[in-house]
Amino acid sequence: MVFDNIYQGLISGYEKLALVGLGYVGMPIAVEFAKHISVIGYDINEKRVQEYHNGIDATNEVGDAIRSTTVDFTSDPTRLREARFIIAAVPTPINEDFTPDLAPVESASRTIGQNLTPGTIVVFESTVYPGVTEDICVPIIEKESGLQCGRDWKIGYSPERINPGDRVHTLTSICKVVSGMDPESAAEIQRVYNIIIRAGTFPVSNIKTAEAVKVVENSQRDINIAFMNEVAMICDRLHIDTAEVLDGMNTKWNALGFRPGIVGGHCIGVDPYYLTTAAEKLGYHSRIILNGRKVNDSMGGYIADAAIKEMIEAGMAPKKATVIILGLTFKENCPDTRNSKVADIIRRLREYEIHPMIADPWADPAVAKECYGVDLVPFEELPKADCLIVAVGHSQYRSMSMMQLREMYKPELAPNERVLIDVKSLYRMDELKASGMRFWRL
Repeated sequence: MVFDNIYQGLISGYEKLALVGLGYVGMPIAVEFAKHISVIGYDINEKRVQEYHNGIDATNEVGDAIRSTTVDFTSDPTRLREARFIIAAVPTPINEDFTPDLAPVESASRTIGQNLTPGTIVVFESTVYPGVTEDICVPIIEKESGLQCGRDWKIGYSPERINPGDRVHTLTSICKVVSGMDPESAAEIQRVYNIIIRAGTFPVSNIKTAEAVKVVENSQRDINIAFMNEVAMICDRLHIDTAEVLDGMNTKWNALGFRPGIVGGHCIGVDPYYLTTAAEKLGYHSRIILNGRKVNDSMGGYIADAAIKEMIEAGMAPKKATVIILGLTFKENCPDTRNSKVADIIRRLREYEIHPMIADPWADPAVAKECYGVDLVPFEELPKADCLIVAVGHSQYRSMSMMQLREMYKPELAPNERVLIDVKSLYRMDELKASGMRFWRL
């Protein structure tokens, strides 16, 4: 069966490409491809599909482009039969015991298999540990389709590198790693992605290598941030400012520029567990990666404990204090709340019967309630605070002046009774000191 004419068919307009999964990853890919070729966008979430039909992009990844895109959005899986190139971009979360949750990938594989036509190339973008695509996805697709991989259809893998909320490092400007099960499929997959990736594609020799690229690159970032978090905890005990230490360090040419913080999201806070799972299947127990994860997973509790300590030292009874948290999403200027570690701050405070109020102009109130049991409060409806925790560096919070911050506190509080927890070190040290507020920052 011929597979090297798919690219030509897409460019000529007599073949279609399909996306399975239209979230933060799949949606931008579908919209970008649709600028050049015919695209079917499939998602099991009928509400999401209807929003896209209505020109609403809840992910905020493509913005107004959603209104003019030619993507054929659908929740009908049989439409996948019209495509000869299928990209699967579904979530890969972790379970409560930190093991990979492959249910979405397995479900997508079944859907693809039930609607696969001979002569199709299937490419997975979902982050998985090495071996999942060929050892788990392929057998499911073969069983559901009755078609043999390598003879009737082919498989490839290209790890997603989309950075939600990033308007600089966008889909087309990030080099794309690509792979296929054999030279023929790899070459065709590369040609198809080259339609949209201006930064170019980087082919690797096999699918397992491509799978490893993604989990390794994010594990590297996780470990570096874990080191910075340890540095922050040491600096806290030394009573010196972490940000000033790092600013000094970064004057050296080979400094890496990482900063401490709470590490959540769908990639950095998850992918290391996929890598260590692969290692453990081979009898190797991680000595660095898992310890880095432990450090980063502990930071929400550490920040909450610091807030409680500062409130006590300010003469408050923390249980009776009005605590406000600004920010819930896992990163700034992005509506994505997946695996938000702000939830760990909230959880620790609740353990001490402290019930904070949370505001976030980017987060979806319904998602916040469903995932974290949090009732978001509009910023303008927040009460006056005893303790303010600025947890996420949204531009709205970053741009606040000291005067605006002071106005958020109860007027009867003396300056040194107003507790500010500046998690992301958003505010200038000289202004913080001049304000007279009791502040702490990571």
